Amino acid sequence: MSTRSLKSLPLFLLALGALGMVGCGTQIPSGHRGVFFSTFGDGTEFGKIYDEGFNWHFPWNKMIVYKTQTQERREDLAVLSSDGATMRLEVSILYRPVIDKLDSLQVTIGPGYYDVALAPTLRAVARSIAGRYKPEEIYSTKREELQNEIMQNLTKEMADKFTNVQNILVRDVQIPQKISEAINFKLAADQEAQKMRFTIEKEKLEAERKRIEAKGIADFQKIVAAGITPSYLKWKGIEATQEIAESPNTKVVIIGNSSGDLPIILGGN
Repeated sequence: MSTRSLKSLPLFLLALGALGMVGCGTQIPSGHRGVFFSTFGDGTEFGKIYDEGFNWHFPWNKMIVYKTQTQERREDLAVLSSDGATMRLEVSILYRPVIDKLDSLQVTIGPGYYDVALAPTLRAVARSIAGRYKPEEIYSTKREELQNEIMQNLTKEMADKFTNVQNILVRDVQIPQKISEAINFKLAADQEAQKMRFTIEKEKLEAERKRIEAKGIADFQKIVAAGITPSYLKWKGIEATQEIAESPNTKVVIIGNSSGDLPIILGGN
């Protein structure tokens, strides 16, 4: 072996050692956890979930890495309503694995747990629950009720599959065009009926206001008429005559002969 070869040997060994060190571990990213598998030992290691960071192990063993952050998937579901109409639901599901049960999830289902367990269960649950509703109910008033029912039932179904369902959102509902047109027509008719009822009620209130106002005016006129007697008018005439007589512009005041007559005033500047 040449001197040059001997000098390059440490570099080769160092490179070989570095490659060996890289192969003796797994880097677990942030928001992930790992499950250890021993190839020549007992297989999946139970009771320990490995944290983020670099975890050492022999090259022949494995670290199965699971994403533990909340994930979202969208499903386009075809379902039948209670009257047999076909509807399409665009559903979003938020989910994550149960972290302290990743070892059980690995043994029973594996990393593909969404496609293997969660998605088929979601489809079955959604079809079962949607079949209890009419298209117009899901389209207009009961969408939130539908998604709450799907959420509750799916959570129960996935409890023994080590998956945490965090939320279900029904983003869009598509129903047959004829049903959609009928629903829109009914909604427009209901709005028109509500407008008419409001108008009638308003007119009734206005009529009642005018009746009360007229009754008040009539009552006032009765009270005034009852107080205006011949004696009252004569007394007011005397008061007016006295004021006129005391005016510096008055020259002559002639009192009429009849008891019902008022004074005649003559003269003045």
